[in-house]
Amino acid sequence: MSGVAAARGVAAASGARRVGAGLGSRLAVTVGSRLAVTVGGAARLRVITLLACVLALESADSATIGAIAAPLEAALHIGNTQLGLLVTVSTAVGALAAIPAGALVDRVNRVRLLTVAVVLWSLAMLISGFASSFLMLLVTRLALGAVIAAAGPAIASLTGDFFPAADRGRIFGFVLTGELVGAGVGYLIAGSLAGLLSWRASFLVLAIPGALLALSLRRLLPEPARGGQSQIGIGDTEILVPRSAGAPAPDQGSGGPAGHPPPPPAEGDAERAVRRAAILPHRDRVLDRDPVTMGLGGAIRYVLTVRTNVLLILASALGYFFYAGLRIFAVEFLRGRFSLSQSTGSALLVLIGAGSVLGVLTGGRIADRLIARGHIAGRPLVAGLAFLLAAGLLLPGLLIMTTLVAVPLMFCAAAAYSATNPPLDAARLDVMQHHLWGRAEAVRTTIRSLFVAAAPLVFGYVSTQFGGQVVGLAGSTGSTKAPGAAAILATNARGLDLTFLIMLTPLVAAGALLIVVGRRTYPRDVATAVASEQQREWGRGG
Repeated sequence: MSGVAAARGVAAASGARRVGAGLGSRLAVTVGSRLAVTVGGAARLRVITLLACVLALESADSATIGAIAAPLEAALHIGNTQLGLLVTVSTAVGALAAIPAGALVDRVNRVRLLTVAVVLWSLAMLISGFASSFLMLLVTRLALGAVIAAAGPAIASLTGDFFPAADRGRIFGFVLTGELVGAGVGYLIAGSLAGLLSWRASFLVLAIPGALLALSLRRLLPEPARGGQSQIGIGDTEILVPRSAGAPAPDQGSGGPAGHPPPPPAEGDAERAVRRAAILPHRDRVLDRDPVTMGLGGAIRYVLTVRTNVLLILASALGYFFYAGLRIFAVEFLRGRFSLSQSTGSALLVLIGAGSVLGVLTGGRIADRLIARGHIAGRPLVAGLAFLLAAGLLLPGLLIMTTLVAVPLMFCAAAAYSATNPPLDAARLDVMQHHLWGRAEAVRTTIRSLFVAAAPLVFGYVSTQFGGQVVGLAGSTGSTKAPGAAAILATNARGLDLTFLIMLTPLVAAGALLIVVGRRTYPRDVATAVASEQQREWGRGG
């Protein structure tokens, strides 16, 4: 009888597992179907997911450094300045490599370029997990510049070719969620692993998704044709690209088969609005030669003559400067301010960061709707207002000591800050001819990376001037119960608190630039880009 009962128990358990697996499978299908409906179809969901995952890699890496700050500093006997240097070196290499990477993006297979960058990133993370000294860890960070250099230009160019201009603000919102999810994963998983195992486990675990992503890019993402011929429509289930997709052959210039130019990208709401308003382009900036054959120096000079593009780059760089410093030292600040453990501080930061997902999904959508209703400068206007709102919410959030009041303010500030990025990214494509997207984004990536590279060092140095110090903080576990740990945490939090307040200035400056100047220059620069797109036979007056 006991044997029969045991057999029945095994059968029941097996049946329960099958039912559980079936429910899990159906849940995954349901979630996937709803996401596909939200973004406009299964094909769009695939592209958005893969591009978002690439952004998640770099964000997860930087967040990991911040999440394991205390155990890393204790193990390697370093302070805030050296910690910031770990992020600075990889970002600086990315800044130096961005221009040549952007030139490659405009000429070679972009998906293949991204795949190679992701493979290098995974190898660097693997080696970082076995680093035996600060110098060795610093050297391995250099390879991480590859994904920083290639990701921005390639993703901007691919997004422009896969999605119509009218949807780009909303689409960039979905893609940029990868950056936020990556940061959340870095803080939550890396912080927990550092507390349970060691800081090395945080690096080793993150190498796994990088390898899987490289394989997914190779198998699931085709290279689209340039110029909008591969745009994915609402409801499409497959990604259809012409057989000649990719960079034009050297002997064909920017034209299609038999020397005929490809059809221009579909007209977006911004382009339609400037045409209806009869806004004249800058005639001296309308391209009179093929941008594909334009030399790198000439392309950079042209990109920097577009006034709106320069303003968008500066605003983006100022915003990322603040974000780069914040994500490195935020966990230490929260631990000291509210007397939290390493894992609890990381979890609280993820909760605050959830506001960023809300912002990034709404900022682009609001800007797109404003443009559709005739507000031509909706994208720079929304981004500028969001910058100012973020600074306004952070000011009391950093001053108030009560958790129940400070955390909601920080949550809303995170939403406002993240709402700036989708309209900024979409606006940069609006003011540039599509064959220059890669090189234009490379210029932006270079300037932004210089600001991002400086941020950890600047934040770390300024915090030490106000008493911040994290050398051997609380031991490798990040416990707040070690002798003197609570006092050190509190002192460091005060230094970081004053630092964050000072660094609100770049957010205010970015908002002012966009509202006062950017919204005025944007319409005419869009008209200039439209005129350049229509100049189909360069050099022959077409």
